[in-house]
Amino acid sequence: MTRIALLVSDVDGTLLTKDKTLTDGARNAVRRLRDAGIGFTLTSSRPTVGMRFLIEPLGITLPVGAFNGSAIVDPQLNPIEQHLIPAAAAQASLDVLDEFGLDTWLFTHDRWLTRNPDGEYVPNEQRAIRADPTIVGDFAPYLTAACKIVGASSDAARLQRCEAAMQQALGAQATAVRSQSYYLDVTPPGRSKGTFVQAMAKRLGISTDAVATIGDMENDLAMFEASGISFAMGNAADNIKKMATHVTASNEDEGFAKALEMILRNSEAG
Repeated sequence: MTRIALLVSDVDGTLLTKDKTLTDGARNAVRRLRDAGIGFTLTSSRPTVGMRFLIEPLGITLPVGAFNGSAIVDPQLNPIEQHLIPAAAAQASLDVLDEFGLDTWLFTHDRWLTRNPDGEYVPNEQRAIRADPTIVGDFAPYLTAACKIVGASSDAARLQRCEAAMQQALGAQATAVRSQSYYLDVTPPGRSKGTFVQAMAKRLGISTDAVATIGDMENDLAMFEASGISFAMGNAADNIKKMATHVTASNEDEGFAKALEMILRNSEAG
């Protein structure tokens, strides 16, 4: 394993357990990583506000990447770099989601908007990001401020079909990829968790070969490809595991902390 200078981690399904808990094991592993002189930060499909509760307990001092890395903010959540979905692509995304009958959300830098307060996954998102949605009758006034658009559905097969249709409809106008088996995210074009890894490596003056990444979903593949070492969670699908350098345990079995143990052992051996 290459000597690692920075670890970039996904949040949901990776750092957190299924019930969105940060375990003591994960917290202690990050502290040991920091003590070993290895940097640590997060990138997630979450909105900026949904990262706030992790900054202090993990002692994060580096920028974090929200909205699948298309927004980079400092630890106080002030924007460093922010990109938006082009308005035409935002409208096209909404049209595809409506065609598939998915519950639809639109996120601006500081707000989560929904037309349906009773959507199946609204309580899940409230619990996850620790924020409430703003109920709107129409997304049209917000199309020029869209950081992320989400289609939510418990029908995983339908969401996968919608992902393919969305990618076909949008082409290079925006990025469409599932962040959970029940969420399809549309984010600004040309930006991903991979570009966040590259931006962080440049900021720290290190090679991307010295960056390790860890995640569990399709939207994490871009950062796997951009880093020297990658870890897939044990709860990841087989196609995700095949793309990673290593596979760790699940997020219900301290897989995150176990991956960090491997990085620390390599660091000590080096």
